[in-house]
Amino acid sequence: MKIAEALILRSDMQKKLAALKQRIGNNVVVQEGDVPHEDPAALMAQAFAVQEELESLVVNINQANQSHALADGRKLSRAVAQRDTLIARHALISHAVAATHKEPDRYSMKEIKWIAVIKVGALQKQADDLAQAIRELNVAIQETNWKAELV
Repeated sequence: MKIAEALILRSDMQKKLAALKQRIGNNVVVQEGDVPHEDPAALMAQAFAVQEELESLVVNINQANQSHALADGRKLSRAVAQRDTLIARHALISHAVAATHKEPDRYSMKEIKWIAVIKVGALQKQADDLAQAIRELNVAIQETNWKAELV
């Protein structure tokens, strides 16, 4: 199995767990005299089995990320960590830019006027550059994920 396939499977398992959690919550309490639509104990057992399978899959993905590298030589695990950092940095800059767009709340010219104290254009350029770097890194990671086998 390729790493990319394992990642898709991991995502499906996480969605299945979320659905099972919802179904468990919908069936643990009923009105007196009624029976639940589904057996919550059976749903819990099913969820536990999926969690164990997911744990094993995640361990295999992590091992593969440690043993495979991008075309430039970076280990997948490092590239994923770098991508997460770039995404967090992009979110921070985007938040700062968005915060400069404060609606005027003055009723007269004598009230306080708000002004941006950062260079929005420069920050926006930085955000755009980060977005491009994230896209490029994602392409490199996905290329490797579709080529590399799970360990």
